[in-house]
Amino acid sequence: MYAIVRSGGRQHKVAVGDIVEVDRIPTGKVGDTVELSTLLLVDGETVTSDPWVLAGVKVQAELVDHHKGAKIDILRYKNKTGYRRRQGHRQHYTSLKITGIPSAAK
Repeated sequence: MYAIVRSGGRQHKVAVGDIVEVDRIPTGKVGDTVELSTLLLVDGETVTSDPWVLAGVKVQAELVDHHKGAKIDILRYKNKTGYRRRQGHRQHYTSLKITGIPSAAK
């Protein structure tokens, strides 16, 4: 059984026991339980994609860790003008461990 969930403007395929990296959840603390909205639910041969049915299905996840991603270097350069700019960025992430996916009620 797996589900497609939405978090931070992205979609993730999750199953029970998976650890997923999502955009930082600022209100959560390590050990808290979070609920993720479900877009698609696959249970064997049964595929549920009806938004009315999935409105009540929330995937349970435990907040494991807050961390930063890899460094991204942004370089700007214009030829023959002496213009060079260097900028770095590290995205903040939250690790979630999926603890439960409820089945869709029919």
